[in-house]
Amino acid sequence: MAVVEEKKPLKKVHNLIIEDRRNVMVSGVTDVDSFDEQAVVLFTDLGELTIEGANLHMNKLNVETGEVSIEGGIDSISYRDEAPRGQGGGFLGRIFR
Repeated sequence: MAVVEEKKPLKKVHNLIIEDRRNVMVSGVTDVDSFDEQAVVLFTDLGELTIEGANLHMNKLNVETGEVSIEGGIDSISYRDEAPRGQGGGFLGRIFR
């Protein structure tokens, strides 16, 4: 009788580094829901991360490592437990259909 191992996806390490309220480096990002100059909404294994501010620009987005770099005037950063959502609902899901 063969033993079947269930492979679970590895969780990415999640870090959040803020420099002078002007630069934010985020790792462990699993999906980008939306972004504009006032808000960036990211999904991580720890929940939804929303960064709000003014003149926000996404400088770096590395899909393989889950790293995102954002620059601009940071006003607030908040987490919300991730609610169930449809497949491919985020920005990255739309790109890789």
